[in-house]
Amino acid sequence: MQTMFSGQWGRWQQVFVGLALILVVLHFFIYVYYSFSLMQFPFDYDQGEGFELNDTLYLSEGKSPYRNNETWPFYASNYPPIYHVVLIPFVWIFGPEYWYGRLVAFLSTLVTAGTIGFAVYRDGGRRREIAALMGFAFLASNYIYHIGPLFRQHYFMVMFEVLAVVTLANALERPQQRQRLRLGMGLLLIAGYTKQLAAYTCAAVFLWLFIRNPRRSIVYSLGLGAAAGLIFLILNIITEGQWYTNIVAANVNQFIMSQFTGLLKQYVRLHWPILLLAGLLTVYELYFARLSIYAVWFVVATISTIGAGKWGAGDSYFATSLAAACILAGIFISRTLNQTWVFPENYLSRPFLNMTFSPGLKQSLGMLCLILMIIYGVTVVKMPTSGAVFEPISQALGFEPAPGHRYPLYDAAGWTPGYATIGHLTSQEDEDSGWKIVDRIRASDLPVLSEEAGFSLQAEREVISNPTQLLNLYENDLFDPKNLIAVIESQGFGLIIFRAQFYPEPVLSAIYDAYIPQEVIPMNGFNYELWIPASDWETRRDIRDYLNKNPAEALEVAIPAEIEDHRSWMFSMMDRWGWTPVIALEAAPSTECESREFIRLAQRIEIRLCGDKLIFQP
Repeated sequence: MQTMFSGQWGRWQQVFVGLALILVVLHFFIYVYYSFSLMQFPFDYDQGEGFELNDTLYLSEGKSPYRNNETWPFYASNYPPIYHVVLIPFVWIFGPEYWYGRLVAFLSTLVTAGTIGFAVYRDGGRRREIAALMGFAFLASNYIYHIGPLFRQHYFMVMFEVLAVVTLANALERPQQRQRLRLGMGLLLIAGYTKQLAAYTCAAVFLWLFIRNPRRSIVYSLGLGAAAGLIFLILNIITEGQWYTNIVAANVNQFIMSQFTGLLKQYVRLHWPILLLAGLLTVYELYFARLSIYAVWFVVATISTIGAGKWGAGDSYFATSLAAACILAGIFISRTLNQTWVFPENYLSRPFLNMTFSPGLKQSLGMLCLILMIIYGVTVVKMPTSGAVFEPISQALGFEPAPGHRYPLYDAAGWTPGYATIGHLTSQEDEDSGWKIVDRIRASDLPVLSEEAGFSLQAEREVISNPTQLLNLYENDLFDPKNLIAVIESQGFGLIIFRAQFYPEPVLSAIYDAYIPQEVIPMNGFNYELWIPASDWETRRDIRDYLNKNPAEALEVAIPAEIEDHRSWMFSMMDRWGWTPVIALEAAPSTECESREFIRLAQRIEIRLCGDKLIFQP
């Protein structure tokens, strides 16, 4: 085999490889520090983590997290169970904790990076330094950095996708062909039941297999489809149809074109050196060789990123495309450095065959590849700007959060809709605020409705509702909120905790009616609003129900004793329900009553404020 470095060019290559490796390894150290710091935070760092933990608790107790959202506790999961099943032993040993879910997710990114490096080494010319470079390059991405260590299953799915593709890459040329194909299909099945997006990798694999061997493609696609379909059917029967409702129907979300195009531009801007090299190898295979599974996978995975435009999606949808690109780019660099490009004679390759390339030119092409990786290393810069380690470093480098950014984090990626602007270090103040909210929950004798599950879990209370899941179902006409609204209007919750108010509009409307904000507790860049039952709700509910009936008779109600400013209370209440005041009527000389008329669409009502009473006259 050709020696790794030779002569002057070899020394320069060694320098450039070293520079590229230093950059991506520095990114890796930041990633590790951030990840282990995050594992110590006992609350939701990003919206939804607590619900993943709650799903794991359900499964650890032998209960299904795929439930009817219209009955108590109005909760269901919208992701397949593999990630949660893997975490069950941790629940049995340690109870409900965030650290092990984050640890497993973090380790899955390391396995993915290692598998990328192995593929580059095996299929690219056995250059260890390039294999290491591309594995670390994957971890250096802003997209991997800030989501990788979260309590989420997306990168756990990516790990199984990468393992499957690398297993299948040369399966047709191996003696144990059937065993490798079966192992690859099994890994794809696991990936699909980790998260639904793995379906695109399955499609890429079968497209590649069809190009190579149509018969085998049909046989294995039918086999995998039958296995996946049987599991799907069993789960749907066991859950009485809730599996389909929550896993499939609930994930049909609004598509936002500007979100997709913004993320796509950002993806290209951050990763263009890797994407360029991956694209060049794909073009080479298309015209001068045969398409590898990596090339087909890269194209299909990149097309699938259109899903990033869905409401609730984001930059994590580009991770599979990035993994494929890292493998292709690594193979391209290795072949260029090894000078092992082959151009079979045809009308397309004839110009290349007739050209004479000097050794210096060939070496310089390899240098250019390494320069691209150095550019990549300085393009994906991100770093926390707080803490004993990173605050002085960021100050020395002149790194500051972008203007208006809520977190102490420098991120060269900037921001676009759908991009997760996280990656900062939490503070002791954040943790103290979280425990303060937990104390508020513990002080309540009634159940608590919270937009984040972590507070309820830490207070050892039942998690009630999954707001984004309810919103998705409601917008797809699959959730009737009347039962949840009935609990809210009966003030069955002692406390309601808002983070972003993601509940369906009728649920929010009921909360705004029956509850009032009591306190705002800032934590981790968000203001958590704590709402308590409104003492005047019974009176206002009688008025609301009366007005909604388009009444023909008058109504007299007593204003609750705790209301001091009767007039403001009346105007605020009517404005809340969409009534607009018209010109004031003159007060009757013989009375102390003030009369006002209000209109709402075609309705008109006169209200007389007489001391501590309101008289409604149609």
